[in-house]
Amino acid sequence: MGLFDRFRRRAAGGPAAVRARLEGAMAKRRLRGWNPPLENINALVASGGPRLLARSRELVVTNGYAANACEAFAANLVGDGIKLSSLIGDADLRDRVQLLWLAWTDEADADGLTDFYGLQAMVAREMFVAGECFVRLRSRRAEDGLLVPLQLQLLQSEMLPFEKTETAANGNRIRCGIEFDAIGRRVAYHFRRRHPGDSTDQGAVIPETVRVPAADVLHIYRPIDAGQIRGLPHIAPAMVRLFLLDQYDDAELDRKKTAAMFAGFITKTAPEEPMMGEAEADLDGAAIASLEPGTMQVLLPGEDVKFSSPADVGGGYEAFQYRTLLAVSASLGLPYHLVTGDVRQANYSSLRAELVEFRRRIGQLQHGVIVHQLCRAVWRRWLETAVLAGALDADPATARPVQWIPPRWDWVDPLKDIQAQVLAMEAGITSRRKVVEATGYDIEEVDRENAADAARATGLGLRYRTSPGETQGARATPTARPDPGAGAGNDTDDGAATTDPATEQE
Repeated sequence: MGLFDRFRRRAAGGPAAVRARLEGAMAKRRLRGWNPPLENINALVASGGPRLLARSRELVVTNGYAANACEAFAANLVGDGIKLSSLIGDADLRDRVQLLWLAWTDEADADGLTDFYGLQAMVAREMFVAGECFVRLRSRRAEDGLLVPLQLQLLQSEMLPFEKTETAANGNRIRCGIEFDAIGRRVAYHFRRRHPGDSTDQGAVIPETVRVPAADVLHIYRPIDAGQIRGLPHIAPAMVRLFLLDQYDDAELDRKKTAAMFAGFITKTAPEEPMMGEAEADLDGAAIASLEPGTMQVLLPGEDVKFSSPADVGGGYEAFQYRTLLAVSASLGLPYHLVTGDVRQANYSSLRAELVEFRRRIGQLQHGVIVHQLCRAVWRRWLETAVLAGALDADPATARPVQWIPPRWDWVDPLKDIQAQVLAMEAGITSRRKVVEATGYDIEEVDRENAADAARATGLGLRYRTSPGETQGARATPTARPDPGAGAGNDTDDGAATTDPATEQE
């Protein structure tokens, strides 16, 4: 066979076809045992969802690192709340809308335990533990006395059964408790009436399910794969390491407890001879000799004393813990110091680099999940309900434009960060609105407060040195309005603040 024929057979996929050189697809000896099934994420969640959820909840309750990571995740994701800022052009209407919304946030929780921003934090915790959270929009009666007859009820992931996969009576498909129509749209959720793990709520052995229209339910979860219908716990990649590390720590604590026990053992050649000193017998009849400080005991002939020396933890414990917790932090997508509280090996540069990357990830979740799936949907239903109930006289289409402002990030180096923002504004690279909103504040509210402060200072005859290049903010020293009857010896110039030039530099 000639060279051309061999090349043609290889190109046609014959016996001498060129093999793929992708290392991950090879079946050599070291990879022969690696044969994972090609399953969709929905199949994985449906089969292992209940057990994964139970283990995740137990870890967050019993494991200190998991509990700390959960709180850090929620605190950075929503903080004190992702706030609404209306974009209505009419200033009077905008103020009325924002004041009504602010008042309603205190009534938003159907259980009456927290406000709307507290519900955001609860949703963030459920995303960490269960990977998802359901919010039911509950319309209320006018006689309930709410400013806007709408409240939110949070439902845990267990309320929607993973095992409910069947065909509904109307021909729709039910997958993991979610009902889909013929073109794949969500039309209803089949919730349990009672929590399956709540023994205090007495009910049937198998709780009944109730069909809730999808228009009244918000399903908040982070979609990892295309077509994913249920959430995956954020803690899932780190669960096994956290569980095994907890067991290892318990074993090391028992080892240290054993090592701290000081005991001596007396040996003698003739068991029938009396023991040195005074001895007492325990419950089994074995003699126990006392050991007191400041004594010198003379041993009898043939007696010898040996002390126990249990094994200690060893020098590798700290390094092993550090590497394991580093892997846990990477699995959770959280900085090491937020999971462990350990900043001994951190410095300014490492903290800044780590926080910049972490904040990018959190910003992605804030805008892509919390704002898109929760805040916008709640705002849309709230606005429609407020107009229909007569609590707000406005066109919903006109009042709908808003922006959601996440909590501000604390600066790693405030002076450098603020100077960089000022330079960016002066160069026209960014706007003042974007800079203010990046700090978590509403620019219109800031401007109103600045105007009110300036008017109050002018009315009191105060003048602050706040122009560029001069002392700013709290470092300025105001002076009272100059006395008209003062003589030429008065050094105060038109009530200006007096500051020693030598103290103006940092």
